[in-house]
Amino acid sequence: MGAVSAADARWMGVALALAERGRGRTSPNPSVGCVIVRDGVVVGRGWTQPGGRPHAEAMALQEAGDAAAGASVYVTLEPCAHISVRGPACADLLASSKVSRVVVALGDPDLRTNGKGLVRLAVAGIETIAGVRAEEARATMAGFLTRQASGRPHVTLKLATSLDGCIAREDGESRWITGAEARAHCHLERSRHEAILVGRNTWETDRPKLDVRLSGLESRSPLRVILSSGSGGTDPVWLDSPASISRLPGDHLFVEGGAGAAAAFLAQDLVDRLILYRAPILIGRGRPALGDIGLATLADAHGRWTQTDARQLGRDRLEVYERVRCLRGS
Repeated sequence: MGAVSAADARWMGVALALAERGRGRTSPNPSVGCVIVRDGVVVGRGWTQPGGRPHAEAMALQEAGDAAAGASVYVTLEPCAHISVRGPACADLLASSKVSRVVVALGDPDLRTNGKGLVRLAVAGIETIAGVRAEEARATMAGFLTRQASGRPHVTLKLATSLDGCIAREDGESRWITGAEARAHCHLERSRHEAILVGRNTWETDRPKLDVRLSGLESRSPLRVILSSGSGGTDPVWLDSPASISRLPGDHLFVEGGAGAAAAFLAQDLVDRLILYRAPILIGRGRPALGDIGLATLADAHGRWTQTDARQLGRDRLEVYERVRCLRGS
């Protein structure tokens, strides 16, 4: 392994930004970013394409062409080492392109690669460096890592509440608690998930569209899912319990309502990320954001969440929290 420079960290930041472009569209493959740099100039860029192919490295190498020889490659996940009917192994592509260095953020937990990609590059005489901005790479690939470790999608729970924790008036009126900016941000979040879920009561009462209504992103509307103990169909998909999410396609699930569905996922400790939109209003006797989540003591509530983002969206406040748990992958 070679030495890591400030430039390596900076260029990995570019690769991480590219990886975000594919989030929610690349399953069953992770969304990976790749940038190829020669003499301080970017000669190739790539990110995993919809459906998982081409891989980020293949896209970047195609753009770079002959300029890849002698260049440094920055990629957010270890280049794959296994042969697939869908395309060649990226480790082999990089070796044949005669790049000089490959800098990786995160090792691939997929047992078909899991270290083999880096070994193959080293055998080809290519300098390899791993672990550059690894924590950020874990965040960008949280869905893939959760699926690998737990066999289910990464779950984001969204709550939009008043200052006193209500999601609606007592009579059920809820449009709109938050303002236009917060609602637009929520649609952006929807576009980054393969599936979106609400409870049966929310579905039957509100008849939400559960689509993406941002200009240019309409095609990224997620699969609609209803949580209900009763039977349903395939459009939307009906699930009888939170544990059934393992059957859903994709690596990212957005749970949007209502209070019963939110509580059910929290009670089974299936929420990995919490998005809270808080409007500067008081409702008083309204409908609470959550039902019973199975909390035995107040002490059990502490130490479970860490804040990762907070910002103002128009008049509303956005807070993002991550569940404190160990996501495997190195």
